[in-house]
Amino acid sequence: MTHILAIDQGTTSTRAIIFDADMKITAVAQEEFKQHFPASGWVEHAPEDLWDTTLSTCKAVLEKAGLAATDVTAIGITNQRETTLVWDRATGKPVHKAIVWQDRRTADTCRALKEAGHEELVTDVTGLLLDPYFSSTKIKWILDQDDTLRDRARAGELAFGTVDTWVIWNLTGGARHVTDATNAARTMLYDIHKGKWSSRICDLLDIPMEMLPEVLDCAADFGVTDAGILGAEIPILGVAGDQQAATIGQACFEPGMMKSTYGTGCFALMNTGGMSVKSHNRLLTTIAYQLDGKTTYALEGAIFIAGAVVQWLRDGLGIIENASETQALAEQADPAQDLVLVPAFVGLGAPYWAPDCRGAVFGLTRGSGPAEFARAALESVGYQTRDLMEAMKGDMGERAQSGVLRVDGGMTASDWTMQFLSDIIGAPVDRPEVLESTATGAAWLAGMRAGVYPSMEDFAKSWARDRQFEPAMDRDTRDAKYAGWKKAVDATLSV
Repeated sequence: MTHILAIDQGTTSTRAIIFDADMKITAVAQEEFKQHFPASGWVEHAPEDLWDTTLSTCKAVLEKAGLAATDVTAIGITNQRETTLVWDRATGKPVHKAIVWQDRRTADTCRALKEAGHEELVTDVTGLLLDPYFSSTKIKWILDQDDTLRDRARAGELAFGTVDTWVIWNLTGGARHVTDATNAARTMLYDIHKGKWSSRICDLLDIPMEMLPEVLDCAADFGVTDAGILGAEIPILGVAGDQQAATIGQACFEPGMMKSTYGTGCFALMNTGGMSVKSHNRLLTTIAYQLDGKTTYALEGAIFIAGAVVQWLRDGLGIIENASETQALAEQADPAQDLVLVPAFVGLGAPYWAPDCRGAVFGLTRGSGPAEFARAALESVGYQTRDLMEAMKGDMGERAQSGVLRVDGGMTASDWTMQFLSDIIGAPVDRPEVLESTATGAAWLAGMRAGVYPSMEDFAKSWARDRQFEPAMDRDTRDAKYAGWKKAVDATLSV
């Protein structure tokens, strides 16, 4: 039994990946699921879809690999963070659809809490800002929809969980209600300094602590799968939120190292070691990982729309049929046109934190067409990444390392996008040989805990680069283009 099953439950699809004893990918299964948009700025998932696609992809990947459940040493889980579920402990039935991290319905609640002077407490305790992005106000919103729910939660009848908790609950047949420190740190209810749920913030939001899961290290005994689900009992030994799992998979284990993951959104994390750095540039202080009871912290910047902007080109504008067409289309764009797209479809994340802001396009002419929109969409990801890097450098100063950015996620397969990214940030961009950094991080946690994968030090030595992109744009052009982006953002925020 030397195979590890990694479950990567994302925002638009669920994947299951089998890794062998050498941490090489043996097989992959993926399944998309429906997104629900019941109102402007609202995003939901059917909880059953999250579980059903997890189960079906796990079964499919075992079949593809020609393996039985008894051939799997352990399971590692990584997941979309902040997405909020509440369910009945007795029946396992959700009381509401899952409210996705992108959802902005609690913007008024967050605004009221800020106006009442509570943001300093929230930031000091959780490292986060008062924003609808995080789980806590989503929990409050769900409980507020039915007068009986809060009483049932206090009575221990309801359970809250981020997606990892929901998946583990179902995998173990309801035997385990647990999460890991990285997911707990994204709820806006967890004291990242004391390593426990904050009763002060729970009281502030009227969230019963009886509904919260037990918090464990990232590599720990999270339970075993019910034998009837996959065909055998398999221990679940590793869990980390997707961005922290990618940080681990990119071997960013030294303070100052930085990675950026390009999925539905873009999330950049900089390792700050055992010290939690309070940001002065509206970044988040969070937990990078927790092993053997020792917490390693990070600064994080979140971009809500990255790969999702390509989905918009496909599903919203209909100018492409497949995401892979975007690069070729962008290469055809008229260089004389300077279209700037601010993709604030669900607000702007770091360092702006403007939940009510919506997207805008600047520089339109009669000649603007699909090619120019495609280029502007891809460039918007580079501009937003530079926003995050500028903020991190401001917070870390000389403690930041050389400025090399390790990247992963689906968009990194585009050489054009990665070259523009390097050009606009003015720093090298390293793309690893294994782009599945998120799943690799989850697999390593489980495999290391099981004793079949190497130590952190040896794992870091094995990290390999596929290609390094070097800046080719001159400084004047780079700064002029970035100034145009900042002007567009300012105009968007002013509306």
